[in-house]
Amino acid sequence: MNFITTQFVVFFLAVLCLGTYLRQLSVSGYKGFLLLAGLFFYALAGPSFLLLLGTVALLAWGTVRLMALPQMTPRARFLLIAGDVTVHVLLLAFFKYYEFLFESLTSLCGMFRWEASALFSADLADMAFPVGLSFYSFQSLSYAIDHYRNPQLPARSFRDVLCYVSFFPTVMSGPILREHDFFPQLENLQQDNEAFVEGMAMILSGLFKKVILATCIAQHLVDPVYGNPADYSWHVVLLAVYGYSIQIFCDFSGYTDLAMGVGRLMGFRLPQNFRSPYCALNLQDFWRRWHISLSQWLRDYLYISMGGNRRGNCYLNIILTMVIGGLWHGSGLNFLIWGFFHGVGQAVARLWKQLLQSFRLPPAGGARKWLGVAAAWLLTFHFVALLWIFFRTDSVEAAWSVISRVLSGEVTGGSVSARALVAILIGFALQWVGPRLYRTFVAAQGRLPWGGQVVCIVVLAESILLMGPEGVLPFIYFSF
Repeated sequence: MNFITTQFVVFFLAVLCLGTYLRQLSVSGYKGFLLLAGLFFYALAGPSFLLLLGTVALLAWGTVRLMALPQMTPRARFLLIAGDVTVHVLLLAFFKYYEFLFESLTSLCGMFRWEASALFSADLADMAFPVGLSFYSFQSLSYAIDHYRNPQLPARSFRDVLCYVSFFPTVMSGPILREHDFFPQLENLQQDNEAFVEGMAMILSGLFKKVILATCIAQHLVDPVYGNPADYSWHVVLLAVYGYSIQIFCDFSGYTDLAMGVGRLMGFRLPQNFRSPYCALNLQDFWRRWHISLSQWLRDYLYISMGGNRRGNCYLNIILTMVIGGLWHGSGLNFLIWGFFHGVGQAVARLWKQLLQSFRLPPAGGARKWLGVAAAWLLTFHFVALLWIFFRTDSVEAAWSVISRVLSGEVTGGSVSARALVAILIGFALQWVGPRLYRTFVAAQGRLPWGGQVVCIVVLAESILLMGPEGVLPFIYFSF
């Protein structure tokens, strides 16, 4: 269910009102109600995959319960967690890469003139991908791994674990929750006027980013240019590359704002997922600002597990971590290239920083300092923006057609929509002024009476929806 629909508004208001009443009666009753709401919400997106959601939660809960048994030795606990991780990885690999495997097996059968249908069902090719699997699988894994690393953590009931995995504000596209992000708040929710003001400010931010900025850039620039780059001049194609950088930021951070706003109205503070990523001055800084819950998950459960900075080659560990992060998004070679070069970029940034420290150069000041900052920002942004080409296109060939058009210097072709250009500029400006605008709005709303707050929010939300197109595109990360 898309957050930007009347259907979701009705669903959420019912959950908010009834949940607030039930929580005053019983925390246990509220947990059960929240679980039913999460399962109902997920069933609307894919009822056939409710069993998969339950299986993922059962894996985490069962593994933790078995590890807590007194007779479990350290070796047995390790084998349990290794088995849990293996099953999660196999589930993810099957649903993410079954199309790639289907095509590969079909080609292999063709080489030997075998009948592919005799070996496997062609119905697999039409299988729908379970929405949110990548996100709630990572939540389930983190629950089990955290209990393996810290056996003193309290084991939760299956109902609580399933509630955590199916939490409807985050089940579709994150942020990826950890145990400490969810359970303490579940048992001690705080709903007050501050939660209302902050939650509505986040929702308005998400609506503006998605409905106006991301949708406008997609419809009036990115989609037509990426659909046929040969019809456009090199500078229009380059502008579309910049445009997609802003589109995916506004789309994904807009979704995150909506999820955080919904959670805040319910009394939850969800973890921050974006922090002005295009202000970054190197690739390491970028990944501390972009999809923070995923980058921290990869760091804590993958990079550190491979040895991190302590054992082996830390540069190789960085590259492998980002390659796996790329393949987490999809099975195409384009995602592998995207992850690999992000890993190489981070390794180079780390090496460069260590080299500068070894030379013990005096800190730059004045104009020299600002020139260095500007150069670092330009290099980082263009590196990220060019790699987004591989993320946006369906294949390496399609990515190369965009890159070659930019390098061609061709000056003839279609024009740029003025509204798309304005949307890109606003998206850029939000990197610097967005956090300040949010704080200013929250402070101003907090000074208004209750009725004035409601009127202001309704007017702003209606204005955003009226300025947007008639139909809003699906969120990009719903496909991951």
